[in-house]
Amino acid sequence: MRKPYVPEEILLTGKAAVVTGAARGIGRAVAETLAGFGAEVALCDRDAIDGFGEAFAMTLDVRDPVALEVFAQGVRERFGRVDLLVNNAGGTFHAAFADVSPNGESALIAENFTQVTAVIRRFLPLMPDGSSIVNVTSSEAHQAAPGFAVYAAMKAAVESLTRSLALELAPRGIRVNAIAPDALPTAGEEAVREHMLAAPLPFEPVRLPPLGRLGDPADAAAAVVFLASRLAGFVTGATLHVDGGIHAGGGWRRV
Repeated sequence: MRKPYVPEEILLTGKAAVVTGAARGIGRAVAETLAGFGAEVALCDRDAIDGFGEAFAMTLDVRDPVALEVFAQGVRERFGRVDLLVNNAGGTFHAAFADVSPNGESALIAENFTQVTAVIRRFLPLMPDGSSIVNVTSSEAHQAAPGFAVYAAMKAAVESLTRSLALELAPRGIRVNAIAPDALPTAGEEAVREHMLAAPLPFEPVRLPPLGRLGDPADAAAAVVFLASRLAGFVTGATLHVDGGIHAGGGWRRV
């Protein structure tokens, strides 16, 4: 059988990519897909990462500056540079805003925003001109999110950071974009959703997007590959909504 044609512009052969939060879910799908398109990958997560063969992987919390420095040094020694940085690590919990303690708020800020700036700041010196950064946000960055107010605010902050860095780094040809996924079930997302549906808040999420089906983490990975490739060579400061139409639909639900 004849092999499908794959345009050279989307191949990432010889590129070195860093993916945070890569043990499972969207991060793992991104790492696997990048490797499938030829990239050499460096991965990190708070949980152990297995099944990636010769990939450079470390177990660490990206909020820990010492651990992040050790990881960055390992990437430098292994690859010498970073052509693509994917900021996927993050997390949340469901609670009414008034019930979130100061410690809980600090944790949400550190996990969803501060670590993103720290990771970018640490890896920028390893990124040659023409590199790419892709930040993983969420649909909550663009719409109301009762029960996730601080998390949504931090994802919106990453969206704003994406646009500002796109301008700051444009003179070096470094493109900075984001994807905003939703309706892509993962184990972590399912646990949060179950708690949310059982909570007494008078709102619930759209159960199915306008396309009438749920997506898959591989859909987010495909968007990252596009943004990292030469096919998106003139795209920067943009967000791809990988959500089956939820963002476009606003408050409308499919019935």
